[in-house]
Amino acid sequence: MEAKELFKMQTRFLVTGCAGFIGSHLVEALLEADHIVMGLDDLSNGFEENIKPFFSHPNFTFTKGDIRDYDLCLSVTKNIDYVLHQAAWGSVPRSIEMPRLYEEINVQGTLNIFESSRHNNVKRVVYASSSSVYGDSPILPKKEGQEGFVLSPYALTKKMNEAYGKLYTTLYDLETIGLRYFNVFGPRQNPNGTYAAVIPKFTHLILKDEAPTIFGDGTQSRDFTYIKNVIQANLKACSAPKESTGKAYNIAYGDSIVLTRVFDVIQEALNKPHLKAIYTKPRQGDIKHSHADLSEANHYLDYRPTYSFDEGIRDYLRNIKKA
Repeated sequence: MEAKELFKMQTRFLVTGCAGFIGSHLVEALLEADHIVMGLDDLSNGFEENIKPFFSHPNFTFTKGDIRDYDLCLSVTKNIDYVLHQAAWGSVPRSIEMPRLYEEINVQGTLNIFESSRHNNVKRVVYASSSSVYGDSPILPKKEGQEGFVLSPYALTKKMNEAYGKLYTTLYDLETIGLRYFNVFGPRQNPNGTYAAVIPKFTHLILKDEAPTIFGDGTQSRDFTYIKNVIQANLKACSAPKESTGKAYNIAYGDSIVLTRVFDVIQEALNKPHLKAIYTKPRQGDIKHSHADLSEANHYLDYRPTYSFDEGIRDYLRNIKKA
């Protein structure tokens, strides 16, 4: 779904975490639709190169700053119609090592965005949540309202974001919608570092003829979600009816792919069939299986993903080979 189709007039957006993987794709989609975009990022996880192509665009303004700075949040939310709040620190394992920092950034930072948006009469805040809120629930597919006990500080911060989102909608009439992303992948995703997401990391290593490490036995599954589905979800969440607000929705493709298949598909696509994965013990805080029920997002947001795992992988690898 194109941004032009959803918004009849030129609209003013704030994208937090704009230099990150998802944020930079949102900026690109909005600028292509001729909207006005304010980008905010402290570049602690995002990369300036992701947004450099937009610096010369007349509708784009970038502010380097931290969402923990409330006065800054007040400043950048002025005269904004919609906030797409992507700024956060990700990674379950890293959050287990640094719980206090995750609380400061993901909870206090998000509260600053909600509060400043309220004071500046922003129409709606669409914010990034996570499938990690389902925690230890064994129920598949994952459905809103059937969450278990969270398994990491990262998951807890996202659960708190959702609670604050609901509170701000019911108490202050600030329209909020949370999007529970399920294993998003695509171009511009960082393949480096200990906490890199599995698809870019696998791809990066396989291209170098290096065997990737799989935590566990490889039978764990994920609902891998291509970035273009996530862009659609964010745009539709902005234009969804008011009855959809104050809630959080699963954003995925609605399928479950085991990690060994991910490895095999990438190997085959890159013509590197000789590599053997290295298996090691599971990571603390990781869930075993992930598969989203999309009925709520279908009904309230009219979210209908168009890219399957296979279609997304093909598009992703085409972009990688061009780079």
